[in-house]
Amino acid sequence: MNMEQRRLMQQIYEAGFVIDDVLLYLDTHPCDEEALAYYESFRKLYAKLVKDYTIHFGPLRVDQVDVSNHWAWVKTPWPWEMEGC
Repeated sequence: MNMEQRRLMQQIYEAGFVIDDVLLYLDTHPCDEEALAYYESFRKLYAKLVKDYTIHFGPLRVDQVDVSNHWAWVKTPWPWEMEGC
């Protein structure tokens, strides 16, 4: 895994953590507009980061696989098979 791939994966982990954390808060404060906006901004960031990762390094989830001419899901190492993860 090269440095750019590691950096992008770390950003995905961090954005996912923020989303999980703010969702827990929203469970008890569902009308907090500031928290809702914060969630929405990180939801969009997470989607962008995953899209960028998929474009450059391959899919992270099975629903991101392009099946235009063959099943490529198993062509690259799985995220947990990366060195140092």
